[in-house]
Amino acid sequence: MSFQTEIVNWYFKNKRALPWRDTTDAYVIWLSEVILQQTRVEQGLPYFNNFLQNYPTVQDFAAATETQVLKLWQGLGYYSRGRNMLFTAKQVCELYNGQFPTSYNELIKLKGVGEYTAAAIASFSSNEARAVLDGNVFRVLARYFGIAEPINSTAGKKQFLELAQSLIEGQEASVYNQAIMEFGAMQCKPKSPACNNCPLERTCFARKHQQVASLPVKLNKLKKRTRYFNYFLCTDRENILVKKRNPGDIWQELYDFPLIETDKNYLEDQEQFSHMLKKAFGNDCKITALSQQKHLLTHQTIYVQFFGLDNYIINFNQNAEIKWVSLQEFDELPQPKVISSFVAKHLIT
Repeated sequence: MSFQTEIVNWYFKNKRALPWRDTTDAYVIWLSEVILQQTRVEQGLPYFNNFLQNYPTVQDFAAATETQVLKLWQGLGYYSRGRNMLFTAKQVCELYNGQFPTSYNELIKLKGVGEYTAAAIASFSSNEARAVLDGNVFRVLARYFGIAEPINSTAGKKQFLELAQSLIEGQEASVYNQAIMEFGAMQCKPKSPACNNCPLERTCFARKHQQVASLPVKLNKLKKRTRYFNYFLCTDRENILVKKRNPGDIWQELYDFPLIETDKNYLEDQEQFSHMLKKAFGNDCKITALSQQKHLLTHQTIYVQFFGLDNYIINFNQNAEIKWVSLQEFDELPQPKVISSFVAKHLIT
């Protein structure tokens, strides 16, 4: 049997029951694809269900506010995806009369829709023969065909795309694309793949040449930035002081607490930290260390320290992004996960 036939046969025997596989509605498929970008199915599924329940049509999504969308997105990370989705929903309503496009050439024009997402939606909604290339597909192809070209190099992307597109020709695109992605997610896993009971074991290059652990190859381009966030908790009975984050940085348009960012742990240069503290909150302010944690993002490592703050002065005219809200109001605002976790643990009883 051919590679494609083996993959599809495996899929029909082993595929997971996922709600977006029971529809050709391009809007629903778009929701699932964007939500599942860089997200495990187990984590993304509740978000997909919540979004579809709150916004059953693209018109409903387009009518939402950014705050509402980001609140539903809270905890999923990569918040630009949520903002892009709102823009796209409005785009579809304005340019396509609320009919979500199903062709690759139209989908690729939408904000936040790249080559992979456009190919996925086009193939799943209208069976267009466009090969998908996500991490799972790269891994399966690299191992089975023995491709050592880095998957994130220009030459590698070109080679994998040409191969993937040649493999989908003559196939039922919607089924084959789902099959190869599912095969990579469940069978040909990044670590501890199930090679011993794999239908492709005898013809797999990586298996025959003991290169399963070394394929696919990826260039290491990532340089992580280290940051230190010092948050200050200010409360007044049932009210709490919060700050809306500015554009141009992580978590933009989300709400956190008044913050001083330092270039090292506050204990390493207490004199400098004290100077920054008094400049921000007055000479008589007092702090109490509450908790600390390490927060990992794709490109950043953030060391977070929470302090209680007393005897402070805040010039609200110079700090328009800071305001008082009730705990109930704060609960309705979108927050970074590090903030919502702290609130749940320390402020909600």
